[in-house]
Amino acid sequence: MTGTKRICVFCGSSLGFNHGYAEAAGDMGRALVRRGLGLVYGGESVGLMGVLADVVMTEGGEAIGVLPEAMLARETGKPDLLDLTELRVVDSMHQRKQLMSDLSAGFVALPGGMGTFEELCEILTWAQLGIHSKPIGLVNSAGYYEPLLTLFDHAVTEGFIAPTNRMLLKSADTPDELLDDLGF
Repeated sequence: MTGTKRICVFCGSSLGFNHGYAEAAGDMGRALVRRGLGLVYGGESVGLMGVLADVVMTEGGEAIGVLPEAMLARETGKPDLLDLTELRVVDSMHQRKQLMSDLSAGFVALPGGMGTFEELCEILTWAQLGIHSKPIGLVNSAGYYEPLLTLFDHAVTEGFIAPTNRMLLKSADTPDELLDDLGF
């Protein structure tokens, strides 16, 4: 799949309590493959990350995982380590995020925890600073991101986020809607 556009997807290393989150991860994987888009993600084989990458690979797509060396030991001990197109091992979390950005034409967040929030906010900050101009969005599966979207809107009202910077983040309820909105 040389020359394939890739989307970086940030998501949880757990499944969460709502079964709809795993369904959204699977839907995202199918949508990427259907559109001829490759996946770049955090490289883990568990949680929403594992569901997403497994669906992409099962459907015949491209999945590139990017994993820091320190996290590789945790992953390689698992019998269900995913068979990916490629697993790139880097030295640090910073290198992980930079490589994921370099390999991607856009960014999507599915439900996740602290790592997902941090990755999403950092990539938004990079866009705000002009470090990249790639589209960014989130899948608001089962309303998961409503509190975050409300916080961002509140930050605009309070003068901490410029309205033009708030517009950097798109959101939709389904992967297909979001990918359409992002231009993929």
